[in-house]
Amino acid sequence: MSSHPEISIRGLHKSFGSTEVLCGIDLEVGRGEVVCVIGPSGSGKSTLLRCVNLLEEPTRGQVWVGGVELTDPDVDIDAARRRIGMVFQQFNLFPHLTVTENLTLPQRRVLRRDRARAADIAARNLARVGLSEKADAYPAALSGGQQQRVAIARALAMGPEVMLFDEPTSALDPELVSDVLAVMRMLADDGMTMMVVTHEMSFAREVADRVVFMDGGAVVEDGTPDQVIGAPRTERTRHFLARLLDPAAAAAEQGAPDRVGGAD
Repeated sequence: MSSHPEISIRGLHKSFGSTEVLCGIDLEVGRGEVVCVIGPSGSGKSTLLRCVNLLEEPTRGQVWVGGVELTDPDVDIDAARRRIGMVFQQFNLFPHLTVTENLTLPQRRVLRRDRARAADIAARNLARVGLSEKADAYPAALSGGQQQRVAIARALAMGPEVMLFDEPTSALDPELVSDVLAVMRMLADDGMTMMVVTHEMSFAREVADRVVFMDGGAVVEDGTPDQVIGAPRTERTRHFLARLLDPAAAAAEQGAPDRVGGAD
């Protein structure tokens, strides 16, 4: 991991009407670093991720990726976004296209690759996520975990330098989560710079270089997994982790069923 920041966020604010969702975020992610962002629903985690590639336009503040300021009004945002892959909670695959076609279409339309090269890159990235045998399948024939791995392969086929994951396992049945996390571990081992919004604490403990705990649109704690998950400094972090480990108690406390780590 390089000390050079691949992602720099300075004074980031985001409001929706009168509601301030991000309250002045300062954060850096080094090249090759894996940062897991945790926190309760509504804390601003997903909004932060969407501001990094300007799917949401910040109200004020600056975002740099790979030394390019995405918040500069004169930036070529389409070119800048090509450096960034994003994987969402939902898979967003085209149901009428095969797996290979889902991977080749964005390459051909955005990067102007010819059909043969796009197909070759698609095949290599399907192999990376362990789905070569599903190249000709349609999304409806795949499990949720397989569809998410195809979505990761599609993002990788664009050649990103940074990968953003927004709760990539939250829509999956528990037995399907492990294969997706294994692919993400592989990317981390390969040195991919990653920001991961997640409620999978075992993944954060094992893979993250740093864990960021957010609440109320602000960064409350930022440190190693042992520091933030193993020995949190603040009561807010301790309370969140206790609820995450005992969801039944959290549901009783709320007076209704509750799933920690949902969409912001």
